[in-house]
Amino acid sequence: MTTFHLRQAHESDLPAVNGVIERAIATWQLPERVKRLGLPSYRYHAHDLVHLHLVVAENADHALVGVAAWEPANQRDLPAGKNGLLLHGLYVDPSHQHRGIGSRLLDAAEAVAREQDFDGVLVKAQADAKGFFEARGLQRLPVEDAERHYPHRFWLAACH
Repeated sequence: MTTFHLRQAHESDLPAVNGVIERAIATWQLPERVKRLGLPSYRYHAHDLVHLHLVVAENADHALVGVAAWEPANQRDLPAGKNGLLLHGLYVDPSHQHRGIGSRLLDAAEAVAREQDFDGVLVKAQADAKGFFEARGLQRLPVEDAERHYPHRFWLAACH
């Protein structure tokens, strides 16, 4: 079992954070051209740290092996009558997947939602990640607005 701990990301972490994201995206079942063209929109920059809560998973060797980011969700994207956080991204380095890192990062987002009196966490999952969220027991949300809603949306209720 790999030991790791979670901590707040710092600007100096961004190159390693973006490396984790790049390696994770490289495993997605998408055409290479789509991954290459889309990758810049997934990278985090210093200005993102102003409005996103960015948490990293760091192993015993101080290497970053996972990252999650969240922010308050747009009310229009949430289930009716709910308020919540939007899980902006959750990535685990492919060489460290299936070791509980993604689950711990998701648990951290849920804990923040609970602490800040949000009803839960909204997830807009990439197709390859939907199995992870289903296995974690998140509620699948219906697509009510095909132009606005991701096809793989999930809701994680924050247990108060």
